[in-house]
Amino acid sequence: MNDIHQLPRTPRERLVVALDVETGARALELVEALRGSVGMFKIGKQLFTAEGPDLVRRVVATGERVFLDLKYHDIPATVAKACVEATRLGVSILNVHASGGREMLREAARAVAELAADERRERPLVLAVTVLTSLDDALLAETGVEGGTAAQVVRLARLARECGIDGVVASPLEIELVRREVASDGFVVLTPGIRPAGEAKGDQRRVMTPAEAVAAGADYLVVGRPITGAADPRAAAEAIAHEMETAADAAV
Repeated sequence: MNDIHQLPRTPRERLVVALDVETGARALELVEALRGSVGMFKIGKQLFTAEGPDLVRRVVATGERVFLDLKYHDIPATVAKACVEATRLGVSILNVHASGGREMLREAARAVAELAADERRERPLVLAVTVLTSLDDALLAETGVEGGTAAQVVRLARLARECGIDGVVASPLEIELVRREVASDGFVVLTPGIRPAGEAKGDQRRVMTPAEAVAAGADYLVVGRPITGAADPRAAAEAIAHEMETAADAAV
């Protein structure tokens, strides 16, 4: 579990910007523009496929933190080896699909911890993806999962905790449920599906504003287009951080 990582304290540290852009050049422009205003940058499948692991190394080399959002889901040995290589890239967070099952989750957690210890590297957080924010009850049922998204999120979050995973990726609507049903000191909740008031939902169905997600108990908030697509990305990020800070103050 997350015994060597200090959870983020300030709104800036809790804000993760999704670099869902087409080129490494644009990604690095955003990293430079947002330096000091956000806590981490997410590199997902589009950018990683376009630019490969070297871009991850370049962002890490600037001193910034990276959440490698590749959602590994395969046989246990394959996922474990992929997690080892992600750890060697120097990422701060990586993720796997909780639906990969108990053995896969345990192997991922074990491989990361052992590699970090053997090579004296900082151990990244390993998070388990529960139910994608693009899914709702009806779409989830089409995959054969009955009982609704909330029940499935809790089921997978409990499994992740039992397997030594550091936390989960869950939609904002399940944050409080995870906190209540899967209570655990240091169990991290990272949530995508964050949209400032008035922003379009895009292809995500289960969303909240930054203030609502903070009030619900999220540790990390992932925001993409409202920042990266803004005329002034830094100003947009700072406005969201201010909203998060106001919500945190109100909760005290």
